[in-house]
Amino acid sequence: MHILVVDDDSLACEMTAAVVESVGHQTLLAENAIEAMEKLDAAPDIALVISDMNMPLVSGIEFFRELRSQGLTLPFILLTGDNPDGLLQQEPALDGCMIKDFSMEETLPRMIAEVMARYPR
Repeated sequence: MHILVVDDDSLACEMTAAVVESVGHQTLLAENAIEAMEKLDAAPDIALVISDMNMPLVSGIEFFRELRSQGLTLPFILLTGDNPDGLLQQEPALDGCMIKDFSMEETLPRMIAEVMARYPR
C-alpha cells in the first residue's frame, strides 16, 4: 500500500516513513500540503495520508479539510505534539489523530491497521 507522509520537518518525515515502511508499506514524502496535493494528483494509488499538524502555510487540519472540500475521501491520520482529543473534537471527521512521540513505532502501525480496516478496498 502507498502512504503519503506530509511533514515540514524532514527528519520527522523520514522517521515516520521508516515506521510505515517497517510494516511493509511504501511511502511518498511531501514537506507541505501544497507538495502533498501535487503528489496526490500524480499518484492515484495513494491509499492513506499521514500528516503533521503544525506546518507553515497550511496546517494538517486545514489540509484535511481542503481534501474533503475537493471530494477526496482518502483515509487521513493527523500527527500532533498536542493533545489529540482536542483535535478530534475540532474535526471529528478525522480518521485518526495521535501524538507524535517516541511510541510511534508501536502506535502508528496499529492506527494504520485500524483506519484501513474501516475502508474496504
